Amino acid sequence: MSQHLQALQTHLAEISHLRAATALLEWDMQVNMPPKGAAARGEQMATLVRMMHEMFTSDQTARLLDSAETETQTQPYESDAASLVRVVRHDYAEATRLPAAFVAESSQVFTAAHEVWANARAKDDFASFEPTLTHIIDLTRRRADYLSYSEHPYDALLNEFERDMTTAQVKAIFDGHRPELVALLEAISANTDRVDASILHQPFDVNAQRDFAAWVVTQFGFDFERGRHDVAVHPFASGTSRNDVRLTNRYAPDFFNTSLFGMMHEAGHGMYEQGSAPALEYTPLAGGSSLGVHESQSRMWENLVGRSQGFWQWALPELQKRFPAQFGKASLETVYTAFNKVQPSFIRVEADEATYNLHIMMRFELETALLNGELQAAQLPQAWNDRCEAYLGIVPPDNRQGVLQDVHWSAGLIGYFPTYALGNLLAVQYYEAAVAAVPSIPADIAQGNFNPLLTWLNHNIHQHGRKFTMNELTQQVTGTSIDAAPYMRYLQTKFGALYGV
Repeated sequence: MSQHLQALQTHLAEISHLRAATALLEWDMQVNMPPKGAAARGEQMATLVRMMHEMFTSDQTARLLDSAETETQTQPYESDAASLVRVVRHDYAEATRLPAAFVAESSQVFTAAHEVWANARAKDDFASFEPTLTHIIDLTRRRADYLSYSEHPYDALLNEFERDMTTAQVKAIFDGHRPELVALLEAISANTDRVDASILHQPFDVNAQRDFAAWVVTQFGFDFERGRHDVAVHPFASGTSRNDVRLTNRYAPDFFNTSLFGMMHEAGHGMYEQGSAPALEYTPLAGGSSLGVHESQSRMWENLVGRSQGFWQWALPELQKRFPAQFGKASLETVYTAFNKVQPSFIRVEADEATYNLHIMMRFELETALLNGELQAAQLPQAWNDRCEAYLGIVPPDNRQGVLQDVHWSAGLIGYFPTYALGNLLAVQYYEAAVAAVPSIPADIAQGNFNPLLTWLNHNIHQHGRKFTMNELTQQVTGTSIDAAPYMRYLQTKFGALYGV
C-alpha cells in the first residue's frame, strides 16, 4: 500500500472509531438507557458527531485525499484502493456542505426526540410529539438546502440513503407497480377465507419465542460470536464493526409473527455487516452499498426464505417441538398458509408481502408533502388515516397504530422509507440471480442448508461493502437495473396459488 493511501486510511480509521462509539451510545440509548438519561446522551452524541464531522471535513482530509487520488489513478475501478478514494471523495463533497454546528445541533435534537417519540407512542399522544416533529422537519428542510438539489428537496435527502436515486425515479417505480398491487389485493380479498391465520394468534411464551427466533437465524448463518440480540421499542440492527453486530427485536405475547419475522429481518441486515470484507474495516467502504441493498438482504431472509414453503417443510418439526400446545398437530399447509395470510394491517413491520409496499408509498407521499410545505406536522394524523384508508382500506383506531408507529421521523430519517420498497424489488432480483447461479438453493433451504445462499450473497454482495452503488451492484449481479417486474411476478405466482386467483 502506498504511503499516502496508508496515511488516508489511518486518518479515516480514527474517524471510524468515533463513529463506532457513537453507534454504541445510540444502541444503548434504545436498549438500556434510563429515561432521564436522554439530555446528557444528546450532549455526548452531539459532541462525538461534531468531532467526526470536523475531522472528516478538515483540510487534512482534503490533502490526504488529493495525494491518495493521485496515487490510485491507475488502479482498477473495482479495486479497494480506487473504490476507497472514489467513495471518500463523494462523501467529502457531501459532508463539506453541512456546517459542523448544524450537524451537532441535529444530532442533539434527534437524540432528545427519541424519548419524546417513545413516550408519545406509549401514551398515544401525538400532540406531545408534534412540536418536536415540526422542529425536525425544519432541520430536514435546512439540511436539504445545505446539500442542494435541482428539482425537489426530497432529492437531497433520498440521495443520502440511495445514491443517485431521485424523487421522480422513485415515484415512477411506485406508480408503475401500484396498480398491479391493488389489482392483486382486490382479487385476494374475494377469496380471503381460503387462508386461516388464527393459529398465530394464541398465547406464546416470550422467552420461548426469543429462543426459537435466535435458533432460526443461527441456522441462517448469523454468528452470535460476533453479534448479540436485545429488546427495543422498534427493532433495528446496529454495531461497531463486522465482529460486533447487534440485533434488536420486540415480542408480542399473543402474536407469533412479530418476533420471528422481526428477527429474520434484522439478521439479514446483520449477516450483510458480518459479511463485509475484513480489508474494508474502519473505512467508509465498510457496511452496505445502500439502504435499498441493505433492505434487500433483510427482506430476502424474512420473506423469500423465511416465508417459503421449503423453509417450513424443514422448520416445522422444530416449531412443533418448542410450541407443542400451539403447533403440535398443525400440518405444513396450515402453517405455511398462515404465515402468508394477506390482510391489510395497521403496522408496517407486521405487514404481509402483498401490502407492504403500499405502506411505503403512503409514507413517501406524506414526506414529500411535508418538505414541500403542502402538509404541516399537526395535520399528519388525519393525512395518515386518509391515506391508510385509500391505500389499505382500513383506518387506524389510534395514533399509536398509525402515525406514531415508526421511529424514523424522530431520528430525522426523512427520505429513508422508499429504500424499504426498493429493497423488496431488489430482494427478488438478487434471489433469482442466486438461484440461476446455484439452482439447488430452494432444495437446500428445504433441507435446512442455508450456506449455499449465504455464500453466494457473501461473494456477490456482502464482501463489496460500499465499493459499488446500488445501480452498479445490481447491474453486476443481475445484468439489469432495478425493476419491479420480477417482484410482481413473484407475488402473483405465490399468492395466485395460495388464493386461487
